[in-house]
Amino acid sequence: MSLQWHEFSTKEALDQQLATTIANELKQAIAQRGSAGLAVSGGRTPAGMFKALRASDLDWSRVVITLVDERWVQPDHADSNERLTRDKLLQDGAAAATFISLVNLAATPHEAQPEIEARLAALPNPIDVVILGMGDDGHTASLFPNAAELEAACASTALLAAVTPPAAPHQRITLTLPTIVKSPKVIVHITGEGKKTLLQNAMAANVAVNEQYPIRRVLDQVALADVFWAA
Repeated sequence: MSLQWHEFSTKEALDQQLATTIANELKQAIAQRGSAGLAVSGGRTPAGMFKALRASDLDWSRVVITLVDERWVQPDHADSNERLTRDKLLQDGAAAATFISLVNLAATPHEAQPEIEARLAALPNPIDVVILGMGDDGHTASLFPNAAELEAACASTALLAAVTPPAAPHQRITLTLPTIVKSPKVIVHITGEGKKTLLQNAMAANVAVNEQYPIRRVLDQVALADVFWAA
């Protein structure tokens, strides 16, 4: 495992360079096999990057986009990652991309998982680019510390896992750790001194695997990951 840090003086500079990096990776995948897959994260951090990325000059009709994880809410809910992605990324030229939702009308993500996993057959595998965030508790995707389903989600051969966070609201559905680490381009997108310190400490901690932060467990299985950070 190796981390390549890309540090920026402003969030705007980070957003532009990260968007350029993602677009170049997608262009390369399209040139090689005719399509490209992208998995993005939600939250406030990627909104500016989404706006920059959607302006990229690439054949969006050949790009398939999904989410790294999703809260178990409908797409019109204020907490929906899909809603954010549709509002901020799937606009302008990027509206031509294919988007695969991670929710349906089932009562729980556990019930919904087989149907949603079948949808992901349309997504290039491995996913060409995976963009991860990180929470203040060291979770990434919806791999939460102390979640009952964490160990299964870190070992599953399935694409997806249903997870019940110990403290955060809403049940979740998430790409499994093996699905994430198969990607040839895993990028961590974080901002703020606190998260920089948390990530550095997580990667340096000398603790047993089952005591590591989930972000460490993921990155330990990636040969080279990029970290895009701004204060």
